Amino acid sequence: MDVHHAPVPDRTDERPDAPRRTLLLVDDEQNILAALRRLLRRDPYHILTATSGQEGLDVLAGHAVDVIVSDQRMPGMLGADFLRKARLLYPQTMRIMLSGYTELQAVTDAVNEGAIFKFLTKPWDDQQLRGHLAEAFRLKGIDDDNARLNEQLREANLALAVANDAMQALLHRQQHQISRDEVSLGIAREVLQFLPLPVLGLDEDGMIAFINTAAAQLFERGAALLGNEAALALPQLFQAHADTQRKVTIGGKSYAVALHAMGARSRSRGSLVTLCLDGTPP
Repeated sequence: MDVHHAPVPDRTDERPDAPRRTLLLVDDEQNILAALRRLLRRDPYHILTATSGQEGLDVLAGHAVDVIVSDQRMPGMLGADFLRKARLLYPQTMRIMLSGYTELQAVTDAVNEGAIFKFLTKPWDDQQLRGHLAEAFRLKGIDDDNARLNEQLREANLALAVANDAMQALLHRQQHQISRDEVSLGIAREVLQFLPLPVLGLDEDGMIAFINTAAAQLFERGAALLGNEAALALPQLFQAHADTQRKVTIGGKSYAVALHAMGARSRSRGSLVTLCLDGTPP
């Protein structure tokens, strides 16, 4: 296999990050390959050559090729058959046939099958050939960009799906925790509700947020106290905020009043006030 690597000319108009553009020339006549290399020496192509269809397939197996230019009449394998195999094995390539023999049926079949992008006859027009090559590389670049964007989109969608699954799992855990907290809160409220000990709950602004049955029975207004400011509704208890524990007289009985600040071991805010019958005459 005769593989030649033509030097890539210094092109100031090429992007520094542009991928290397590789061209494969396949022809059984060495003078044709040499003429094509001379013609394209000023173009920014990395050129590989082969002298038969099988050698062309061997080159494709070892190199990333963008555009192929193949002769039709070659020993062992016709150009149309070579380009069909190239399309089957390397569909991302752009394929051009350059031949001095216009075998209409073979060329037409290859074009209709999508094996050939362009068909040019020998002798070729230099500018026309260079123009078709430039167009082929341009279209190959668009295809590569689309493939890269599709891959990036696929990766982004995959990452989004993973993030969405993680968020759903987090929301499920949070919802489960909220449900557990609601159950725990319901149990706690029920326990406090049926304690024989009068209990009042104050929010962080000093409003009465909870009053159990024992407390409702102790005070004349009972449950009507809910939502009122403790300092105004129960001034004798509100004074207990000055001290964590003190004694008050309610209905002729002495009670020990204790104030418990909430939030030390939870996210609760406010305070809990308990009244315990002291048993000592005022």
